[in-house]
Amino acid sequence: MANNVFDLAELRKLIDEQAAPPGPPEETPVEHEALTFPPVTLADDAELARAVPQVPLVADAVRLAGWTGTRPVTPEGLPTEADAAAAAAELGLDPSRLRLVWIVAVNTGLLQILGGRASRGPLPQRLTVEATLEFWDGVVMDVLDRADEGLTGSAVVDGHLAEMLATIYSVRSGVAVANLARGILQSHEVACAPGETGMRRMAADLPGELLQALSLLAYCGVVEQTAAGRTALTPLGVWAIRRDLLREGHDAPTSAEVEVFADLTAAELVDALVSGSATQSAVAGWLERRPPEEAARELIAIAAEGTAGRRGAVGAVLEELGPEAESPLREALDLPLMRRYAASWLHIRDLDAPPLSPEDHTWIAVDSLAALMHLSGHAADRLDTPEPREDLIRLVAEMPSVGHPDTVAVLDMLARAHGDEAVVKAARKAAMKARSFAH
Repeated sequence: MANNVFDLAELRKLIDEQAAPPGPPEETPVEHEALTFPPVTLADDAELARAVPQVPLVADAVRLAGWTGTRPVTPEGLPTEADAAAAAAELGLDPSRLRLVWIVAVNTGLLQILGGRASRGPLPQRLTVEATLEFWDGVVMDVLDRADEGLTGSAVVDGHLAEMLATIYSVRSGVAVANLARGILQSHEVACAPGETGMRRMAADLPGELLQALSLLAYCGVVEQTAAGRTALTPLGVWAIRRDLLREGHDAPTSAEVEVFADLTAAELVDALVSGSATQSAVAGWLERRPPEEAARELIAIAAEGTAGRRGAVGAVLEELGPEAESPLREALDLPLMRRYAASWLHIRDLDAPPLSPEDHTWIAVDSLAALMHLSGHAADRLDTPEPREDLIRLVAEMPSVGHPDTVAVLDMLARAHGDEAVVKAARKAAMKARSFAH
């Protein structure tokens, strides 16, 4: 928390980051932030389904299943060395890709393994569009799951495969290979700190390794090269990577899903955000239809008279606006329930604004916690011990004195749901104090 800037993200991290049960550091799961991706336009399902059999990996898996007939397999469920060599020679398969083709054939049901032998699976001759796309989803999941086993032949690319595909997904016009390599190097340096010598070696090897990896992903039907020489997702790749992003809890809407919110009134948009029927991805399309000043003025009017949940939703929308919305935010300095947010918004954008006192920061903290309760259906009921807990205990002790109307509700929530007994005790004590102040 800077002198004049209240960081809502830091507060959320402090109280809501660790949803998993506490445990030793080595046993605590790594949390990943839910991201919002640009809306995409999906190809027609029937068109996508027709393209699935044309994917080289799928075509080879079908051919391999037909060639296999009934054959013995190794204890690991793989073809014998002799059969693998024969399949590669007779079908013209790349021996380095044969294992992947086999795994896809088995996991999608083209082949089945029983009693140490592989045979054709019981798939119907003709699949529906829906079944074909589910089949394709399984193929891509198989491919991505192989990253832990050396999918591309590059440990660095495999380690950053998910984020690389997410980057390509975000830029529909495609990404230059040099930019992909630069992004991977930067991420690896931050995450792994390989040192100067290691980074030099990696920078020399990565371009070639990346080209080889992209060639494999093209064989798998996920990426293609654009006319401008950039790497983009295929229509099937867009469909499958979106499905994977959704499984990971990210906000990855289609253009049609976002379009339905674009013409809502400000009040309707805010209500949709509070209820969860709209996500943050709807905000950009809504703002594109309105002048920044007009949008900000309408939103502020709602927040100035609404609940903490509505203020939280409005705050999330206002964060997407730049200095061009300064005028209505400056006017909001005169509104009791918005002046603190307006001052913080102005300071974050290096615009002149009055300073915020420590009491103002605490008031915003209470309001933000109350907003989270509204926005997420009491997601804070999952709270566990934050680090450092002293920060939250100190914040709790300051809450009764700032006069926020939701102070008691927020403190009761912390006392009821928090996993740290010290925080629970502090919240109960502060709640009693807040009730006495109210009386």
